[in-house]
Amino acid sequence: MKKKQYLPIIYTLLAILIANIIGSFLHLRWDLTDDQRYTLSETSEDILSGFDTPVVIDVLLEGSLPPEFQKLRLETQLLLEEMAYRNPMIKYNFVAPLEGDNNTQQTISQLQQMGLTPTSVQSKEGGSSSQEIIFPWAIANYGKKSVRVPLLKNKLGATVEERINNSIQQMEYSFANALKTLSITNKKKIAILKGNGELEDIQIADYLTELKAYYNIGAVTLDSATSNPQKLLQDLREFDMAIVAKPTKRFSEEQKYVLDQYILGGGKSIWLVDAVAMELDSLMNEKGSALAMPYDLNLTDFFFSYGLRIEPQLIKDMYHTQIVLASGQDNNSQYQPLPWLYAPMVFSKNSHAISTNLEALRFQFTSPISLLKSNNQQSVLLASSALSKPIGIPSEIQLASIQQPPKRETFVDKGNMPLAVLVEGNFESMYQHRVKPFAQTPALETGENNQMILISDGDLIRNQIRNGRPLELGYDKWTNNFFGNKEFLLNCANYLLQDDGLINIRTKKVQIPFLDSKRIEKEKNKWQLINIGFPIVCLLLFGLGFGILRRKKYGR
Repeated sequence: MKKKQYLPIIYTLLAILIANIIGSFLHLRWDLTDDQRYTLSETSEDILSGFDTPVVIDVLLEGSLPPEFQKLRLETQLLLEEMAYRNPMIKYNFVAPLEGDNNTQQTISQLQQMGLTPTSVQSKEGGSSSQEIIFPWAIANYGKKSVRVPLLKNKLGATVEERINNSIQQMEYSFANALKTLSITNKKKIAILKGNGELEDIQIADYLTELKAYYNIGAVTLDSATSNPQKLLQDLREFDMAIVAKPTKRFSEEQKYVLDQYILGGGKSIWLVDAVAMELDSLMNEKGSALAMPYDLNLTDFFFSYGLRIEPQLIKDMYHTQIVLASGQDNNSQYQPLPWLYAPMVFSKNSHAISTNLEALRFQFTSPISLLKSNNQQSVLLASSALSKPIGIPSEIQLASIQQPPKRETFVDKGNMPLAVLVEGNFESMYQHRVKPFAQTPALETGENNQMILISDGDLIRNQIRNGRPLELGYDKWTNNFFGNKEFLLNCANYLLQDDGLINIRTKKVQIPFLDSKRIEKEKNKWQLINIGFPIVCLLLFGLGFGILRRKKYGR
């Protein structure tokens, strides 16, 4: 009888042992989350499958972290676990860059030189608060290549929890983008067009540096359109895409026809064009004013053929960024940020994969784009706010307008004006029923399905400069704010060059629940009492009940 009593225990242990042996050979994972946050997209899996040698990812989120960043660390670990499960060549480590370091300032400086910007977080616990420096970054290493992976997404006006939530939502895209960059061998080519007063290289240097991670970059000058347009077109067709960054000089008919034939032949293009000649520096004079005049770029009919027209107007927006002006003299000068209605702060409406989940963008002296009747598909990527309005040109722009509070009622029902538009379709030549500027064989009248993007602000691509060195695109050195200009323009390039599978990861929606810190502080004693006192009371009641039962049973 005693042997039979032990048989169930033996069978149970054998069943557990067999289950563990089988489990060691079967790797099964189930994503039970509503938003499927731990299920990788097909694009990510395709990228991961391309690595047959180790990729080492160092994550700088280790050690003592505030609760919000502990959540970010956990979500990073879970994502990397899933990636490593899909491809064992993905290796990852968590590193505390400042822990146990005797020379913290030197380490911080070295990390910043690597482009790893720290985040300062104020932690509150009880009645005390402390300031912590965190580097929310990862570094992916593959052979001799290294790529930075930002883990924290900035968002103006957002709380730390909102930023963490947005960062987790974009985490798969960030890592997939980095891994794709490491795996690129044959890069597509992008031409930066010159010859019509475009921005200088140093003014777009940061954007070009980012593009070089994905594409080969070259300059093409349109000056030879008059002397040898056929050769210019042939050279331009060596590139997959062309970028026109804030031209200020008139385009000739020969140049336009070269670009027309390039686009019809399948060339992609991003146009950043100002319709109005106005710069903030023009206002820095004794009068503090300047006359805004329309540019004569001779591009109106060119864009008209794609169903677009940049209006010769300037937009004033109640949702705007700031400019910094100095008051006082010499050592007594004070710099004050002031609202500037001609610099709209543009928020993405998440209507397209290119513009989904972006930080606010900063436009300057921008104009509305009219969408004309066309057979092409037109998608508005960015628009001014509902409280914006256009003003006619020519017009005198005055710095003194800063002192005049805008009247809200004058902005009602005039906003939501397109500022960036994607056009897709089978484009037709603007010279289809016109005399051609030069003989071209074959002269294309229509093209296959193609895409182009028009942005009505050339300064959107311009980075600021400090001590002769370009700063990060989207960073304003005067207000110390970051805007989403660079990410938007990178998305534009990636989408046009058919990396839309990667961009579509950005549309993934993830909702991360966070604890209410204010409620925690308010109800801390209550929940401490429940969590500590309730189990003790339960044990006492159990002991009391057990004692009563023992006395009843054995008391005789």
